[in-house]
Amino acid sequence: MTAKRLPVPPFTAETAQQKVRAAEDAWNSRDPERVALGYTEDSEWRNRDVFLSGRAEIVEFLSEKWRRELDYRLRKELWAFTDNRIAVRFEYEWRNDEDRWFRSYGNENWEFDENGLMRRRYASINDLPITADERRISL
Repeated sequence: MTAKRLPVPPFTAETAQQKVRAAEDAWNSRDPERVALGYTEDSEWRNRDVFLSGRAEIVEFLSEKWRRELDYRLRKELWAFTDNRIAVRFEYEWRNDEDRWFRSYGNENWEFDENGLMRRRYASINDLPITADERRISL
């Protein structure tokens, strides 16, 4: 039996916004296991040029991501929604192990199952080198 991840579709403006905030909070925890629980067991991802399938691959991907992307901090913004789909724009800031800062911008398209778990996530992302003084997202 699959646990429900509230809110569930069909989305309203209010519940779509709640889903975006919940995703932002989970990703800012930088806990791959916590993040993965928001996705179906067989969730499909495209993240840049990487294609993933399933929670185990999601956990492995995020673990490696946050080993490389230090002091990661994310902001998401609801862009659009329908019954079971949400589109967001986002930006996040991080530094590498050489203390070089980056801001990454992108868009995500999400599709949810009836239990409120994300079954598809497609992300397009671009990175911009920044200085520490140019940071906009505080830790």
